Amino acid sequence: MIQTIHLSEHVVLRHYPDSRFKKGALSVQLLRPMCQEEAAKNALLVAVLLRGSAACPDLRRITWRLDELYGAAISTLVRRVGDVQTVGFYMNFIEDRFALPGDRVLSPTVEFLRQLLLEPVVAEGAFDPDFVESEKRNLISAIESERNDKRTYAAAQMIRYMCQGDSFACPRIGTRETVAAITPKSLYDHYRSILRTSPVEIFYVGSAPAEEVAQLLAPMAAALGSHGTAAPTQTRFVPTVPPREFSEQMDVNQGKLSMGFTTPVNNRHPDFAAMQVFNSVYGGGMTSKLFMNVREKLSLCYYANSGYYGSKGIVTVSSGIDEANYETAKAEILHQLQACVQGQITQEELNSAKQALISSLRSTPDSPGALESYYVTSAISGMAMDIDEYIRAVEAVTVQDVARCASTVQLHTTFFLKGVSA
Repeated sequence: MIQTIHLSEHVVLRHYPDSRFKKGALSVQLLRPMCQEEAAKNALLVAVLLRGSAACPDLRRITWRLDELYGAAISTLVRRVGDVQTVGFYMNFIEDRFALPGDRVLSPTVEFLRQLLLEPVVAEGAFDPDFVESEKRNLISAIESERNDKRTYAAAQMIRYMCQGDSFACPRIGTRETVAAITPKSLYDHYRSILRTSPVEIFYVGSAPAEEVAQLLAPMAAALGSHGTAAPTQTRFVPTVPPREFSEQMDVNQGKLSMGFTTPVNNRHPDFAAMQVFNSVYGGGMTSKLFMNVREKLSLCYYANSGYYGSKGIVTVSSGIDEANYETAKAEILHQLQACVQGQITQEELNSAKQALISSLRSTPDSPGALESYYVTSAISGMAMDIDEYIRAVEAVTVQDVARCASTVQLHTTFFLKGVSA
């Protein structure tokens, strides 16, 4: 159903024809290697670009233009997809067939997006200082909010300790220090560089024919990726440091235990669907082993859940515990993993896990935004299954498949955020 069109050597359009929606959607994203040197610049850049273009040089005029486009909406995109950071814009807008007779929306929407991306407000070879300083404050605030959310902070710290030497250790939007060091000139120089050198992913969902969409995007595509290279290669995480335990003290009432595990099964592996089912059985929901046993039955934690980063082959566990329960809770979390390894999984547990995944997948085509997220991240991460194929793969998973995947999961890093002693 989805059609891939190469607008140029390094600019790809993925066209998803769908006439069910009143609104279409369009995203444009530059693909960058995830790295400490430019993560903050990339995150800041799109926020600055959204402050104004030569044609609409301030937020007020941008708002007016969006209103003229039948209330179109635009937002920035800053994603981490394995070893890749994507930066760009996402727009949704009314389909031409619902506009007044003679009006077109798709064409002026594409032009508006082209202007934002390629014709920013610039003076003397630099971005507007007010735009840059304002958005730097916003970005630093977003970074600091992570530290204030202790659950998120503990999980992030565990990943940073675990993935030393790997791009996955880099904070998605940079650090306070890297943001503070950015100037209007350095950001503009970076912008000019990545326009030329970045591969570009464009995604469209709506009723317009692929040929029409490609023709409308041609002027934008011609200005992008002229000196680009192939998208960064995705790599499975392989630890470069031995397994370790870390802890920090902070003013918290509830300890935060985060555990990181490795597995050779990533989303390019034949067992990917089975690995997703394992994660759901282990700690992915309210019927999982961690929730039902560690939390409900044994009351060892306030919450316990697992996550799976398929692009890298990393499994995580997050839980909130009393400090006195640290060793007991950790042991029980590992015990539930061993139960999966041994195939101690009831049919009810398996069915609930599979149904949760399938329900989520079946709901994806109900939203242009969900379709965009699924297909763009799949393309960038290297996963080659459409939604129907993914559902069939999940349906075929057996207890033995789950146990086989569980046996590949090895604990590597433990991080505990504990309270300050009285």
